[in-house]
Amino acid sequence: MEKSSFASASSGELTAAVYGAGRPVRVIPLRHPLDAAVREAAASSSPSPLSAAMERARAMGPWEWAEAALPCLAWMRSYRWKEDFQADLAAGITVGVMLVPQAMSYAKLAGLHPIYGLYTGFVPLFVYAIFGSSRQLAVGPVALVSLLVSNVLGGIVNSSSELYTELAILLAFMVGILECLMGLLRLGWLIRFISHSVISGFTTASAIVIGLSQIKYFLGYSVTRSSKIIPLVESIIAGIDQFSWPPFVMGSAFLVILLIMKKLGKTNKKLRFLRASGPLTAVVLGTLFVKIFRPPAISVVGEIPQGLPSFSIPRGFEHLMSLMPTAILITGVAILESVGIAKALAAKNGYELDSNKELFGLGLSNICGSFFSAYPATGSFSRSAVNHESGAKTGLSGIIMGIIICSALLFMTPLFTDIPQCALAAIVISAVTGLVDYEEAIFLWGIDKKDFFLWAMTFVTTLTFGIEIGVLVGVGFSLAFVIHESANPHIGK
Repeated sequence: MEKSSFASASSGELTAAVYGAGRPVRVIPLRHPLDAAVREAAASSSPSPLSAAMERARAMGPWEWAEAALPCLAWMRSYRWKEDFQADLAAGITVGVMLVPQAMSYAKLAGLHPIYGLYTGFVPLFVYAIFGSSRQLAVGPVALVSLLVSNVLGGIVNSSSELYTELAILLAFMVGILECLMGLLRLGWLIRFISHSVISGFTTASAIVIGLSQIKYFLGYSVTRSSKIIPLVESIIAGIDQFSWPPFVMGSAFLVILLIMKKLGKTNKKLRFLRASGPLTAVVLGTLFVKIFRPPAISVVGEIPQGLPSFSIPRGFEHLMSLMPTAILITGVAILESVGIAKALAAKNGYELDSNKELFGLGLSNICGSFFSAYPATGSFSRSAVNHESGAKTGLSGIIMGIIICSALLFMTPLFTDIPQCALAAIVISAVTGLVDYEEAIFLWGIDKKDFFLWAMTFVTTLTFGIEIGVLVGVGFSLAFVIHESANPHIGK
């Protein structure tokens, strides 16, 4: 997840979608009664939206119908093997190598076994490459959705029970259904009603909560599972007498290495590979250290099942209603994250992107993923940015990422047994540092106090009362401002 793509003053694509291009003064000329009658007659004879849509559908040829059903055909028919394949291969391998340790880290954040992170980075990638309309978006597990899964399921059932995993998989199915419905009903425009400052305040607060939730692997003792900052801080302070130095030193060292590699990869084009290879570096170094020295104070991942996930129908439908608010919230996050970054990448790479097709593609990837033990997946800012910077041209890069995850599941899981928990925690913390966007608050304070108020209100309520309340308060105030501005338009003199 990249700050510059999501919650910064320079994110022009998303800012334009939220704020619009200005409110021109509308001048209404004096109309003759006869002219009005003619216009009314013309309007009454114009086709309805439904008939217009049916007319467009009848005018579509076979290839246009095929492209509507399978967006991947849009880039397949113009694919240049000599120019594009090398770029897609390099980008796919780069992001695939980055995804393997990240997927396991995010699964731990979600309260799941690391294998479910790999499952979430497997089937959804292939499905999205076929049905998704973005050619650079990297789909899979992400930190914010993982925190949402952990937050709601932790209040229903113990994370060590089998039901916890079943409900996480059911959430993927529910989110997929909601995303498909929103795509079919053409509701992708709803993002315009959510203020950019609300998005920034929400993600900044969420990043802090995510970081604090992972600090337990650095400290060496358990911390209360919560999306509110006060219980987290109280739990950290209460258990300080159990503090352990070895995981703290190791985790801090990995975090420093990751941040340095990330910084060098972003500022120096020649060292761009460092940004993507940081998570793998932490995992490899940590695993080697554990295998050589066997430190008893360092907790490790443990045994990870080998092989591909088997087909199974999601279970736990008796909990459907209790999961519905979280499914709606995750779907909203998918709109803000995936559609926002997908549109920005489409503009940079010179092709058009339909928000509704994008939602439908994401929905199908989650539905299909739920049949293969995946929890909710969406587009990742950090991996999408790396995919774009690595030169990805088409969705083939996503297929190559999926092949790498497939290879890891088939051949590499025995190597993951001795990965230190603190190394995975360092990967999560490093990934979410880009979401902490205090610069946005300073920027908004200087140009628009109303937007700063929205940022601060969303930030404080998310930290204090939890993610769900923070989103509701932020969106509520954002809609209230939109309604107020519509009812009281500025009129130029």
